[in-house]
Amino acid sequence: MVKFMSLITLFSAPKPFTNPHIAMIQRNAIRSWTMLPDVDVILLGEEEGLAEAARDLGVKHISTVERNANGVPLISSMFKLARENSSSELLCIINADILLMPDFVEAAKQSGALRDKFVLLSQRWDYDITSPLDFGEGWISRLVESVRKQDQLHRPMGSDFFLFPKSCYADIPAFIIGRAGWDNWMIYKAHIEKWPVMDCTPSVMIVHQNHDYSHLPGGRPHYDHPDTNENIRLAGGRAATRYTILDSTHCLADGKLARPKMTPARFERRVELVLRKLLFFLPERKVDNLVIVDWWKKLIQKLVNRKS
Repeated sequence: MVKFMSLITLFSAPKPFTNPHIAMIQRNAIRSWTMLPDVDVILLGEEEGLAEAARDLGVKHISTVERNANGVPLISSMFKLARENSSSELLCIINADILLMPDFVEAAKQSGALRDKFVLLSQRWDYDITSPLDFGEGWISRLVESVRKQDQLHRPMGSDFFLFPKSCYADIPAFIIGRAGWDNWMIYKAHIEKWPVMDCTPSVMIVHQNHDYSHLPGGRPHYDHPDTNENIRLAGGRAATRYTILDSTHCLADGKLARPKMTPARFERRVELVLRKLLFFLPERKVDNLVIVDWWKKLIQKLVNRKS
């Protein structure tokens, strides 16, 4: 039988399947990926229960991902393995708690038709879920209705997936997965390379299944973790880890690219970036740049609130 090349290869490093709720939402997510047209899936790592889940769900599993001293997979190795084991035009690193629907594939096709190099991202919809999804007929409309009822569109701070052509992101630092900083660097890198950063929030519903942080030491969120400091160091400093979806250069809506509409949040963000660039040459030990930027941000916010 001839194996046709898929348009997209999704790759992810799931958490161990030992926590029942984490196991349930990860199986939900991966199952939703397998139902997409023109998509392959690669699961990376040797976490407990991962091999069995990959086999049950009929997706590729590669255990030989490099790790840090604490046994956490490195993103540089994940990207390398995904490139070596995919023939797709587009690659997408994605968190294993994210539900996808066919609108995601359509946005990927539209993006690829509009630009040769880019990164596609979006805000997510947070969703409280306590039982396995029913993927029977009509599952998409049921899910969309349920998500909209909960009405939890996450603020534009970070992204749970990055989709890009295979020619992009060929030189990824050894970031630690599941810790803060690396996702912000992905946006920063696109800006440096002058690739369009496409926000497809108006076109796609990306659903994050809510969970706690019991899988992390002390149950603390990923941004409050020692490995995050290593990610910041590898990124070249905090300036490269402060980019968010608010820094997208384009908005994908109805199959067309447009410049994002200026909102108070985006205006505040533009001012912040300009100030950081102006203050970059000043020695950090002599001048607390962050304090100055925060002061200006508060002033701008007061002016925006007064105007509105």
